[in-house]
Amino acid sequence: MAALRLFHATACGAREVVPHLAEVEADVQGLVEANMQTMLGVTLLASEYAIDCVEGGRIDSLGIDENGAPVVVEYKRGTDAGVINQGLYYLSWLTRHRYAFDSLVRDRLGLSAASRVLWSGPRLICIAGDFTRYDAHAVREHRRSIDLVRYRYFGSDHFGLETVASVTGHSAEAKRVRRRATAPPPARHEGGAMAELAAAVDEVLVGLGDGVTRVQRKQYRAYQRLRNFACLIPPQQTKVLVYLKADPTAVDMVPGFTRDVTGLGHHGTGDLEVQLRTERDLERAQDLFRLSYAAA
Repeated sequence: MAALRLFHATACGAREVVPHLAEVEADVQGLVEANMQTMLGVTLLASEYAIDCVEGGRIDSLGIDENGAPVVVEYKRGTDAGVINQGLYYLSWLTRHRYAFDSLVRDRLGLSAASRVLWSGPRLICIAGDFTRYDAHAVREHRRSIDLVRYRYFGSDHFGLETVASVTGHSAEAKRVRRRATAPPPARHEGGAMAELAAAVDEVLVGLGDGVTRVQRKQYRAYQRLRNFACLIPPQQTKVLVYLKADPTAVDMVPGFTRDVTGLGHHGTGDLEVQLRTERDLERAQDLFRLSYAAA
């Protein structure tokens, strides 16, 4: 566990809140499933999903993330060397039985959501009391998108999640997406000033910290840790739009630069729209980018 210490400060002094593990694994699963969209940016589709194969088994939590990628979530109360392999087994089964997942999405979320499933980027999220350095190394050797997430309870009503390792998949399909996403900035005559500005935005968002993953969709490019923190829309003729997870009520709105789009339909995710027209706009937007990154 990282050396972060949490204190409850009152007028009478400060008292350390000692982190602890769950009594049983089911407590962690129940809490995360009840708040999966807030904690992971994932919509829960099924809990204890039974898979149809000779060996059998049950996927702890099966969901779909903000960008339409299938997500398998596995939980362990403490440290368990088998959680990654168990999760990969379920993820492999899922990719071989796409029809079962598509049918589940169609039943839970409708035909439109089922038609947008992002099979190029299925994900495994392992949530456990801790991981070894061998676990962190192992995920980098697999050709899958895997997040290792450490949990802790603090007192009776605080719960923490910390990403220990996050790796983007290396399937052939994902490679094609990544090559498009990381292509060099277009020359001025190919995309003009707005394309160059969008390339600069991409560089800033990726550089905010370790573990930033790009997810390319037709209508937008998402930047995520566990959850999306920014979505970059293809450049328009006179501006570049970025949608952030920052709380619009906590931001001073500037007409022509920021806009509260809560409840308004748009591509990507996020309730704060940032409109960029110049490099100067990009400079003043960076505090908002960092705010959204921290919230993810």
